[in-house]
Order: sequence, then structure tokens, then C-alpha cells
Amino acid sequence: MLSSNLSRDASGVLCFAGQRTDDLAAQYGTPLYLMDEDRIRSNCRMYRKALRESFEGQALPLYASKASCFTQMLRIMAEEGMGLDVVSRGEICTAKRAGFPMERVCFHGDGKTTEDIRTALQEHVGCFIVDGIDELLALQKEADALGVHQKVLLRITPGIDPHTYEAVSTGKVDVKFGVPIETGQAFEFVRLALAQSALDVAGLHCHVGSMVFDEMVFEDTSDVMLDFIALLQKELGFITQVLDLGGGYGVRYLESDKTMDIAVRIRALSEHIRRKAECVQVPMPYILMEPGRSIVADAGLTVYTVSAVKHIPGFKSYAITDGGMTDNPRYCLYGAKYTVLPVVASDEEATAVFDLAGRCCESGDILQPAVLLPAGLRRGDLVAMCTTGAYHYSMASNYNRLGRPPVVMLREGKSALAVRRETPDDLCALDI
Repeated sequence: MLSSNLSRDASGVLCFAGQRTDDLAAQYGTPLYLMDEDRIRSNCRMYRKALRESFEGQALPLYASKASCFTQMLRIMAEEGMGLDVVSRGEICTAKRAGFPMERVCFHGDGKTTEDIRTALQEHVGCFIVDGIDELLALQKEADALGVHQKVLLRITPGIDPHTYEAVSTGKVDVKFGVPIETGQAFEFVRLALAQSALDVAGLHCHVGSMVFDEMVFEDTSDVMLDFIALLQKELGFITQVLDLGGGYGVRYLESDKTMDIAVRIRALSEHIRRKAECVQVPMPYILMEPGRSIVADAGLTVYTVSAVKHIPGFKSYAITDGGMTDNPRYCLYGAKYTVLPVVASDEEATAVFDLAGRCCESGDILQPAVLLPAGLRRGDLVAMCTTGAYHYSMASNYNRLGRPPVVMLREGKSALAVRRETPDDLCALDI
């Protein structure tokens, strides 16, 4: 199986986190997001332990809440001692509702409004990650008006290409995020930030992309950033106390994807950073990282019911589900690949090729093309899509006035509703 929390019981039924997915579908309905809470907690503990041991206690993982954000998820992150990366007032509100310690929250985002900034300051968010000069000056103005001295990190673009999906590459010179080193703008950005009376510049932030498998991406990024840190120390006398390297470690969506030992990678990265800091003669900074996908992706499974099967002889076959691009837009956005499994294994081998499609009135509403399923697939059968814990619930929409599926947490053999299914009344609740 793709992940150790997937199995089949003696009757051939797909189990997730030790529980039968057909029973869960019968209890909660479909489409259905399932989340393995034990796996989430295990992944958090792996990151905390790896960073603590590798950086001698001078490091902390921040959960990237955009990967999957709801109250119970952030309660788990608080209980596991994680930091938190938020990008909107909605995520700040969710963190507050979950009782998350605001001093461990970092506020990201490249388009923060004045209301965003004011809200975050009033809620005493621990750190702003400032994306550019316009935000820097707006934050100075609002912090000064409120009489607040705000800790900040400055988002710097290192000019690194992680060789991943174009849509999730965030570290190249010409992306919308941060301020690039290569053009000389980053140096002036830091100089200006240091002159702001209401801001405490603690260090720098960077993020090069997502789904990173290349061994050297984080090492190359840290080299660029430490060279820049040395320049700032020499020219401005600025000592960088904190370096946030962002997130981005990849996960397995297919059997052919690499298996990555993240703890080993973090150990190697720490040794590389320590050597580089000594080489350029700068103090070793406190390290932050922002795992999101690698915390929750393999903790997720989505179960669908087949609504229709269509065969077009000489062309293709479709298995149309009760879900679609509304609960998972990632294939439509950037061709994301997934493993799809029949929930109930049959004597018939899964050798028939289907495009797994959704119910939206769009020709492009395809969940995954060319998947292997039993030829006898029919209306009412259940299928499961693996590794759906990240960027599914958080990216879901109400297109065609479809309600978002519920999120059910699985822990120690029990299930509990974390987010209820949206109803037609919910969809009309804001209408005037």
C-alpha cells in the first residue's frame, strides 16, 4: 500500500487508520474527507524531534495552516507544541478559536490589507513575515498608531528554482512573493526595515516552493541566504537572529514517488548550515521551517460514491462521482497525480481504464485521468483517493452551489466529526 495507514481487511475492504472506509461512508455519507489524527500527531512529533536534536534546541516547526485549517486541526497543532503559519484573518480567527498561543503564530501573505494588519496587531500575533515595502510601511503606520512594537521577519527571494510544479514554485527571482536578492532590492528592503521605529527586525524568511524532493534545494537556499546574512552583517551591522527556510518537502502520491526520510534530511541540512555559517563568519541563527503538506497529506483519504459509469467505445470510459473539482481542484489547477483505489476489492482485477470525473458542469471537472478500476464498476460503488489531507478541504469551493464535504477525524479506532457537511441552507445563509 502507498502508506502504512492503508490496508485491506480479510474481506478485501479498504481500511484507513485501521477503520473500514465503507462503514465510515455509510455513517457520514460521501464525498467524505477522512483524517488520520494519529498520523498527524506522529508527523508533528517527528518534525519537532528532528529540528530540536539537529539544531540543538534552536529550531521550531511552524505548521503551514493553509494546507488544512479548521479548529480541531489547530487544536492538535497547539497540543503538539508546533508554531503556526497563518495567511489571513480567517486563519487567525481559527487559531484564536482553537486556543492557539498567539506568540507562536507568524502572519504570512503577500497582499495583507490594512484591516488584516490591524486585526493581527490587535490579536497580538507573535511575528509578521513582511512581504515587501508597501506592507512594511503600512505595518509601521498601524503599529505606531496602536503603540505596538512588532517583531518581524523580512521575506527575501533567493532566486532558487526547486524544479517542481510551476504553480507552487515560490523562490525564483520573478515570483510575486518577497523581495529579490539578485536585483539589489532585498538589501535596500532590509535597510529600510531597520529604520522603522515600531518594528523589531528579528531576521529573514524565504520559501522556494512545494513538493521538493531534490536533495540540494534547501542546502542551496541556505547558502544564498547565509551569504546575504553575511553581507548585511558587514554592510549594515545587522545580526540575523532568525532564519525561516519555509516548507516544501514532498510526499508520495503514487507508488513511483520517492520515499523521503525527512528527519535524515533535516540532520544533513543542519550540518550544512552550521558549516556555511562558520565559513561566512556569522552567528548560527535560530531556524524555523514551515511544514504543511508533509504533516497532513498522507493523513488524508477521500471517499466518493460512483454516480454513473459511461463507456464511449473506441475512446474512453468515465467513472463519474458525487464529488469533483469542488472538493479537489488540484488536478484541474496543475495536473496533480493521485492513487485511486476501489473501496471493496472484488475477484475482478482493477484493469479497466477510467477517467475519474466529478459532478460539476465543466468538461474539465476531472479528479484523475486514466485510473485502473474493475471493469464491472457500477453506480453505487465506492472509490477512494489517497493522500488528500493537504490542499483539499482548504481549497474546496461551492461551485454549482455544492456543499463542502465533512471532515472526520480518526483516532485510536474511533471516529469524530471535526467539520460537518455543508447543507443547502448553509449555502444560502449569507444571501440577502
